[in-house]
Amino acid sequence: MVRAIEIRTTGGPEVMALQRVDVGEPGLGEVRLSHTAIGVNFLDVYHRSGAYPQSLPFIPGAEGVGVVEAVGSDVIEFKIGDRVAYAGMLGSYSEKRLAKADRLVRLPDTISNEVAAAVMLKGMTAQVLLRQVYKVAPGDTILVHAAAGGLGLIMCQWAASLGATVIGAVSTDEKAQIVRTHGCHHAIVYTRENFVDRVKEITDGRKLPVVYDSVGKDTVAGSLDCLRPRGLLVISGAASGPVPPIEATALAKRGALFVTRAVVFAYIATRAELEATAADLFQAVAAGAVKVTINQRFKLADAAEAHRGLEGRKTTGATILSV
Repeated sequence: MVRAIEIRTTGGPEVMALQRVDVGEPGLGEVRLSHTAIGVNFLDVYHRSGAYPQSLPFIPGAEGVGVVEAVGSDVIEFKIGDRVAYAGMLGSYSEKRLAKADRLVRLPDTISNEVAAAVMLKGMTAQVLLRQVYKVAPGDTILVHAAAGGLGLIMCQWAASLGATVIGAVSTDEKAQIVRTHGCHHAIVYTRENFVDRVKEITDGRKLPVVYDSVGKDTVAGSLDCLRPRGLLVISGAASGPVPPIEATALAKRGALFVTRAVVFAYIATRAELEATAADLFQAVAAGAVKVTINQRFKLADAAEAHRGLEGRKTTGATILSV
């Protein structure tokens, strides 16, 4: 038996309880991992709250790093002792777990356990948003909402390394200072500044080819107003609540805009896509284009506190759990 956070009913952080669970032996196509570090993401909040319904009971968490301690009889890609990481498999808030071998990637020696746990999901999401959904190019000016968060800081750095001018929207002056030191050329404190007006000012009225919006309900309308004709709104989250329906006529009136709800898992669905996306991320980290900032560390037993900080927008950079 191992310790794990289990959710038996959806709700607030208090529904997460530390329990003893049986992991068992790996079956065909599986390995058993002993976690060394676990990533915490806003996706976990959506699962816990019921916004993204899961079958109850379940172990939350979609990102982890561990050491292989047993393999299924048909698994040849990994061996006992390998360091591996994953993003997208529910059940990471546990000391050990069974995992599908084809959704794991081997960690290079240049990436530590904590960095990998902090960067796998957010980093591959950034890779998808910046390199696939919209290919950021030198000379582009882009807007990143929630720029001081774990995903936001990675995106600001990576986009700047690609030659883009990065505008980051944040809630406080303290966060504005943080994003300026992570590749952000212009910081907008949206609690006291109108971010649409500031974008127009920064771009001399030309507006933007792309906006990355992970906030959702509170910002989507303004994000559309920041786009130039034929610009792209990339919705990647809903921290403030579900995005309301967007009328097609609203896109037409603003100059035939495009909107997508980007989901990283649709871009890493195949083994080849997963490996290519992870390899690009690891290269960016190794080259120093992306420096991972871990500002919050919690014990597995204190996962509820990690969620309270995340939902209260009191966190910056990445949050991880130790086992």
